[in-house]
Amino acid sequence: MEQTDPSPRPPRTAQDRNRRSRSIKLFVRDIVIIFVAAIVISVGIKTFLIRSFYIPSSSMTNTLQVNDRIIVNQLVPDVVPLQRGDVVVFRDPGGWLPPQEQTDVNPVVGGIAWFLTTIGLSASDSNDHLIKRVVGLPGDTVMCCNPVGQMEVNGAPLDEPYLNLPEGVSKVSGDDFSQVVPEGSLWVMGDNRYSSKDSRYNTETPGGGFVPIDNLVGRAFVITWPSVHWSWIDNYPDTFRGVGVEPD
Repeated sequence: MEQTDPSPRPPRTAQDRNRRSRSIKLFVRDIVIIFVAAIVISVGIKTFLIRSFYIPSSSMTNTLQVNDRIIVNQLVPDVVPLQRGDVVVFRDPGGWLPPQEQTDVNPVVGGIAWFLTTIGLSASDSNDHLIKRVVGLPGDTVMCCNPVGQMEVNGAPLDEPYLNLPEGVSKVSGDDFSQVVPEGSLWVMGDNRYSSKDSRYNTETPGGGFVPIDNLVGRAFVITWPSVHWSWIDNYPDTFRGVGVEPD
């Protein structure tokens, strides 16, 4: 025997259709608001707090490997004090990097890359930035090398466990130097000391090899990619302990 629905669904009224349409519009509106808010927050974080970069060269191995992704704390040095041993990202002071060739980029690909970088899902192009370790602060006397091949800051020898030196080499720099860091500037060096074009080899540039503190983007504090390299980036405070004043 055929059964009939004892309570047939009433036909949808214009009011029901309008209510459903409003619900869909509210849902879409909320999604758009959340999406825009996420972008605004991401841009704000990138502008004022942190920024992502990739490592383009081997000058900081073994601390950082080529193509590692890092996060930079942009509160250094304006809010958080800068310290000797910090690994910092900075804009080219002038003449440190070779001129970059302009390449044509597909507008769609370029737009996607810009968007992902803006919201922090991609690393910034590092072609006009460098990353090195701070060895000398304003007023410091940096010198290399002492009779046992060590760097000295204000006369205090440094034990630098982060260095990557060629096998059988104990002298921490292939070239000797002695410099006094001027006010508002830094002396920076790569951890891969024999494969780093750092302050030692830029003395003929307009800045004399020193990096203006105003050129700093911030301090690198963590490696985020690849996952097997994930780690905090140490500034080795014990290495620089006691070098803030001239020893007796």
